[in-house]
Amino acid sequence: MQKIALIYMGGTFGCVGEPLMPMPEQTFLPALKKVIPPHLDVECFAAPSIQDSSACTATDWLQLIQQIQQLQLKNYQHFVIIHGTDTLSYAAATLARFLGHSCHAIITGSQYPLLNIEGNDTREFTDALSNLSLALEQVLQRPAGVYLAFHQQVFHAQTTLKVHTTELDAFSGKDANQACNTTADYFIVQNEHIEQAERLSMLNLMLQPIGKEQLLSQLNNILAAPPNFLVLQGFGTGNIAVNEEVLALFDALYHKKCLPIISTQVTFGQLDQRYAVSAWIKSAKVLINDCHCHADLYAKVLQMYLKYPTHDQWFEHWQQH
Repeated sequence: MQKIALIYMGGTFGCVGEPLMPMPEQTFLPALKKVIPPHLDVECFAAPSIQDSSACTATDWLQLIQQIQQLQLKNYQHFVIIHGTDTLSYAAATLARFLGHSCHAIITGSQYPLLNIEGNDTREFTDALSNLSLALEQVLQRPAGVYLAFHQQVFHAQTTLKVHTTELDAFSGKDANQACNTTADYFIVQNEHIEQAERLSMLNLMLQPIGKEQLLSQLNNILAAPPNFLVLQGFGTGNIAVNEEVLALFDALYHKKCLPIISTQVTFGQLDQRYAVSAWIKSAKVLINDCHCHADLYAKVLQMYLKYPTHDQWFEHWQQH
């Protein structure tokens, strides 16, 4: 029988009390073991970082990946991760980018806690049990890769986004039964990568229907202290109306080691530069979002940042990943 490593990382799934707070792993893991189907060989682990997922950053997910890679050396090849839903899609995409097809991994969470307020029994109404059962069942059946399981659905991890704040049917993405051209580059996480990730600066600007002068003013403010990556979410297929001054600012951002990335506000779908309004993109010092979704873009940015030391190399190698 294949052994499954079940890793607890916090989130609503493991919350108790009123208001809800993550249960300490020393108390929660024994309770978790009680609900695992007896016919499965499951070992429970606490993640290096257990907290509300809205507070998670790249360092938390890199520590998780490092833990998984260390367990791989102990012959674990099947992993189920319990994670909060707020940043579940970001965690899923990051795992997919860094682990690739080196193992079988499914990440899940829940909209309701597993346990009651007192933490001494399972909650009367909860989706935690069904989501966990789905993940444990599917991790033994799916081909190698990383997936997200939620509300009786399994998605390719790189393609998922949270699309509803409170409904049980909270996630959308490409069904795991469908073919998906996912991009992965197995990346062994070292301690220095975790330290480096703390310095990653990434800013997202969702454009509004405002005049170019206002956009110019906003970009000038950013230019004073630019991030490593500036994501500009345009309209439709990534359309942004610009003028010569805006284009000059893109060049200025690049020279200050900041890479603008042209993306879209639309949840899913590829960018398309066939419209005249986007003709400028071909010659500007900007990158094009070629990822499956916004969370996958974050994961790609993180990996590029860790893999290459300069912004020129990020720009040069972007399309190769």
